[in-house]
Amino acid sequence: MMTQHRFYSIHRHGLIRVGACTPLATAGDPAANAEATIALARQGHEAAADLLVFPELNLSSYAIDDLHLQDALCEAAEAALARVVEASTDLRPVLLVGAALRRNGRLYNCAVAVSRGRILGVVPKSFLPNYREYYEKRWFAEGAGLTGLEITVAGQRVPFGTDLIFAAEDLPDFVFHAEICEDFWAPTPPSTAGALAGALILCNLSASNIVVGKARDREMLCAAQSARAVGAYVYSAAGPGESTTDLSWDGQGLVYELGEQLAASHRFASADATIYADVDAGRIRLERMRMGTFNDAAAASGHPETRFRRIGFAHQPDFADVGLKRQVRRFPFVPSNPVSLDEDCYEAFNIQVEALRKRIVATGAKRLVIGVSGGLDSTHALIVAAKAFDRLDRPRSDILGFTMPGFATSEGTKANAWTLMNALGITGDEIDIRPAARQMLADMDHPFGRGEPVYDIAFENVQAGLRTDYLFRLANQREGFVLGTGDLSELALGWCTYGVGDQMSHYAVNAGVPKTLIQYLIRWAIQTDQFDAPTNQVLDAILATEISPELVPAGDDGQLQSTESKVGPYELHDFFLHHIVRQGLSPSKVAFLAWHAWKDSEGGAWPIDFPQAKRNAYDLETIARWLESFLWRFFQTSQFKRSAIPNGPKVSGGGALSPRGDWRAPSDGVAKPWVEELRAALP
Repeated sequence: MMTQHRFYSIHRHGLIRVGACTPLATAGDPAANAEATIALARQGHEAAADLLVFPELNLSSYAIDDLHLQDALCEAAEAALARVVEASTDLRPVLLVGAALRRNGRLYNCAVAVSRGRILGVVPKSFLPNYREYYEKRWFAEGAGLTGLEITVAGQRVPFGTDLIFAAEDLPDFVFHAEICEDFWAPTPPSTAGALAGALILCNLSASNIVVGKARDREMLCAAQSARAVGAYVYSAAGPGESTTDLSWDGQGLVYELGEQLAASHRFASADATIYADVDAGRIRLERMRMGTFNDAAAASGHPETRFRRIGFAHQPDFADVGLKRQVRRFPFVPSNPVSLDEDCYEAFNIQVEALRKRIVATGAKRLVIGVSGGLDSTHALIVAAKAFDRLDRPRSDILGFTMPGFATSEGTKANAWTLMNALGITGDEIDIRPAARQMLADMDHPFGRGEPVYDIAFENVQAGLRTDYLFRLANQREGFVLGTGDLSELALGWCTYGVGDQMSHYAVNAGVPKTLIQYLIRWAIQTDQFDAPTNQVLDAILATEISPELVPAGDDGQLQSTESKVGPYELHDFFLHHIVRQGLSPSKVAFLAWHAWKDSEGGAWPIDFPQAKRNAYDLETIARWLESFLWRFFQTSQFKRSAIPNGPKVSGGGALSPRGDWRAPSDGVAKPWVEELRAALP
């Protein structure tokens, strides 16, 4: 079957399927707890999980107080562990189970890593809570400081200590660390050292009784630890069946990655359950590579990797197509969550407004000069300029907007440009560039100058260059500076005319904003009434207009020049841009993620109020075609344009392309390694 090709496997792309398990506990009955654990382990096997994390002491039970010190209970717990180990022989997931284990006259609260009938190692809890409702030091010995030791359990002699990380020998990014409950509430969580030693997935086996507000605290800590330790965090808290003599349990399961929640359980369930998520361990590894502070922290900590034991195991991945248990945002620059979207749009818009306000003050410019085409980019730059002048308490009439119709300018876009300028109250004017363009083309002995319908790149760039030339000279004449309108997506594709063209301006206010975000920033400006009703009406009309440079006259069929039919859909290119430039992912992985994000227009989340008619879907062939085009344009042909861009504010955490900021690259580089990687990996 086609879908059995390795391209469709999460393991081919550095993703690891994790599960946070909440078994139905039986207080003080390890045998029953083992069977509940095995049942969820088998379900995890069927769900193609790679790693399952169970609650703290899930085999022994947590809230059994002095029963922990009864030899019969200890024997039963170790027998339960042996039963789980035996049952794991034919199961694919690695299991992290909790049990109280005896060693050298002490009892330890432990996380036990089990894989295919083998105990990989035992990690004792470092920090034992002994305050408020907790009394763990009455029963358990602290694990902090115990390194390089071994323990015999279930007939196996295995590593024991807080110095263990576990790494699959046949799946490079499957590397995990275990800590237990209170450990991540401590000022110095053991998982920090585990991450600095190389673990990409951090796991917490927790009992954690519930009180009002505690669920939010757990989420905060998981988010913070996954972000600060640059990793994934899998958390499993005890649920139904634990003793409620003095406490209650909600069974909260959480999976976080780099500060973002991937999955969360339904709390207070009456049955056992597991939540699954595909953690992008490859992305985490790449993030650590580009974040020098992570390595600096490891060095400042004495390089924990020199002190940790790395326990290898054969995971035996089959590279089958098991789907993807992870939401992939179609628009990585645009949040799908309505609250986040509003916050991000507010910040993006005001970053631009404040940056422009500062540049106006710094230059002492009396006026601002902008070309207004009636398209998305110039529209957004203009409304940012209007807000900046409002903030400076200066009249909008000091913004000088120019329409500059060329050979293909449509009446609709020109009308929108004038309507927008009038609605905003700026000073509008028009310069017809066609006479000057005809003269230049004739001077060049271009065929169009002789009356021939030749619309080549020179024909296009004569118009783009004249517009920019006029704007710069107008700025000289009228004591202002030219506000650039080009966006981040165009810079990535090189879809701009270099030098005397739309690549150049005195200040490029949109240079950090991708096309997909610009569209939504304009929608946000309408929805939040940043301006008045007439302005909102024309903004809505501009959003509905096809994206076009309007440089080539319409053909016999009346069809206007379409940017996206030439370079491809901006919504795909922005997806490629984010994952390749911000995260450094391989092209094949970007194609895999794009296919899952875009293959079904009815699946997944769309940004709120996204127009139904524009909810597109793309098959893998289409995605691969435009991805290869993106790779060629980005890596091979357009870097020289980015190496010489004017100043402009970084807006998105997804990155910018200024050579003074996020992106430095040779102008004479080649796209071959990226294109070949993509072609070799596709089915």
